[in-house]
Amino acid sequence: MELYTAPPEGSTVICADELGPVIPRTFPPSPAWSPDGHRIKAELDYSRGPEKTWVYGGLRVADGAAVTMTAASRNSDHYQRFLQQVEEANPHGQIVVITDNLSSHNSVSTRTWLIDHPRIRQVFIPVGACWLNLQEGWWRLFRKTALAGTSFADPDEIDHATRVATAQLNARARPWIWGRLQPTPRSYRRHFMYTL
Repeated sequence: MELYTAPPEGSTVICADELGPVIPRTFPPSPAWSPDGHRIKAELDYSRGPEKTWVYGGLRVADGAAVTMTAASRNSDHYQRFLQQVEEANPHGQIVVITDNLSSHNSVSTRTWLIDHPRIRQVFIPVGACWLNLQEGWWRLFRKTALAGTSFADPDEIDHATRVATAQLNARARPWIWGRLQPTPRSYRRHFMYTL
């Protein structure tokens, strides 16, 4: 991707995607035995009810900082609100948003909204090539920081966990580099020794 390796002069490259639905749920207790020797059983708590929450995220490739937002659904209105937050977080220059070809990203409403915001230009990744979006890698870090093994009572707790995790990840953010890093000379030596 040329936008990752050689972005246009004076522009900011943002990788955008949605995560979800994240559902308020309580995790069952860890597998164990009760004092009287019986297995502890817990009912399965899983649903896609009205309290599902979507997390919108945008990773700024140049420095690794991210913008996130939670919403009750995944539609054009919420996507445009998210793009507005991305624009406010990047006040200077052109903004290139790399995203998938979801209907809310390419709807008439979103295209009309983008006409009024000429600084934002969307670039769509090919269908079935989500690995080209660096936001997918950031979601892995986000899930581990905000969601892994955590019980949520309602969407407000999911929103709070999203804001806290984003602040923590932004505090230690580093630029995202496209491609594989060169191996260190020490790994060359180790490889040479093992192949003898």
